[in-house]
Amino acid sequence: MSPSPHLLPSTDRVLPRVLIVSRRTVRKNKFVDFVGEYHLDLVVGYGAAPVIVPRVAGVHAMLDSFEPIHGVLLCEGEDIDPSHYDASGEDSADALSPEQLEAVRRLHPSDAAVDHEKDSIELLLARRCLDRNVPFLGICRGSQVLNVACGGSLYQDVEHELHQSADAAVCHMDYANYDGHRHPVRVLPGTPLHDWFAESLLDGGDQLMVNSYHHQGARRLAKRFVPMALAPDGLVEGFYDPDAYSPGEGKFIMGLQFHPERMRKEGSDEFDYPGCTKVYQEFVRAVVAYQGKLAASQVHVRSAVTTAAPKLNQEVEKQRKVIVRSVSLAKNMHVFGNTAGTQQHPAEHLDGGAEAILESNRALSVQQEKRLKQMGATVRNASGYMNRLKVSEEREAAARALMAKMSVAQLASLAAFYRAMGNACSEVLDGKLQPPSPSPTLHE
Repeated sequence: MSPSPHLLPSTDRVLPRVLIVSRRTVRKNKFVDFVGEYHLDLVVGYGAAPVIVPRVAGVHAMLDSFEPIHGVLLCEGEDIDPSHYDASGEDSADALSPEQLEAVRRLHPSDAAVDHEKDSIELLLARRCLDRNVPFLGICRGSQVLNVACGGSLYQDVEHELHQSADAAVCHMDYANYDGHRHPVRVLPGTPLHDWFAESLLDGGDQLMVNSYHHQGARRLAKRFVPMALAPDGLVEGFYDPDAYSPGEGKFIMGLQFHPERMRKEGSDEFDYPGCTKVYQEFVRAVVAYQGKLAASQVHVRSAVTTAAPKLNQEVEKQRKVIVRSVSLAKNMHVFGNTAGTQQHPAEHLDGGAEAILESNRALSVQQEKRLKQMGATVRNASGYMNRLKVSEEREAAARALMAKMSVAQLASLAAFYRAMGNACSEVLDGKLQPPSPSPTLHE
């Protein structure tokens, strides 16, 4: 069954954002990016807004544009490039031979392919969550991404590498029964998974039948993680970071190799167990709590900056405007010639220097004072230059003739210099003398 109606999000507040990376396929001779609707339904149903990160070339370099990030959910996809982890395990002799790898690619053609762009996007997102304690839920491939991001490794193919030594082989993938396939796992006590599925566990209170669709899995679990469920062949089917798990406090770092969102009774939306939806409910609860923590920290930073920031008195503000106007006038004169703006602004406006501000506002650093003095000297030099140009039309014509002899590159460099000068002065005066806006942070 779907989340209860009373759990649906309210429209009177800004919902937390959960990033989900799409998967790419080919349909009607073109690429199509998609995310399974089960994931989206559950995220929305429990009160978060899914933000789909398209698997498009270059997106991995644009992740800052998706801020603020309150949670990340990674799900299905192709195999992770083995160059991101130790594919041979403890012994290089365990590595698959070229012939075995080719057999794996023939058996799993749609999954054994490598999507380098998706790898880059998802590994960067996973590491960002780990660095900032952003809630993270990995399903299937997403759990493998999480393990690799933390230094763990994977079996390139469970059938070839694990089942040769395992006492009991397990069918982890059934192409003919994608949603209906189930295999048993042993749920370990004292873990969130055990709490969520406690009333549904069988065989002495530790067994669960789960849906899975994968031919790879965690070989060496990263040190920070603790197993939550094991398949009969020993494969880890669920793990979490106990030091980063407290949904009510915005902490949630977890990976599930199986698919709780697909564990539904045949021909129905009713889930096999109540615990299936609990996975997403607790994840979104952590996301909501994290959004609240982030908002509170930003308010605290803004309050601290406002309290500590120096206030400009009326005279200092007047002097600041004189310098900004002076630099703007000087820039226009050198870029466009003496006709741009000089008729409306008397030359004496360029006489304003930085000394008055430096004397009135001691909150500036030594470096800032030096920068402003340099700007003031440049403005005064510009003022003298403009006055000399006004002496006679001949001198002005001579100056223009001199510039006419300069190359395009020289003129472009001259114009670029004065544009940079104006931008630098505006940045110092507007950005340093006014109370700075706090930079958002996702750290605790």
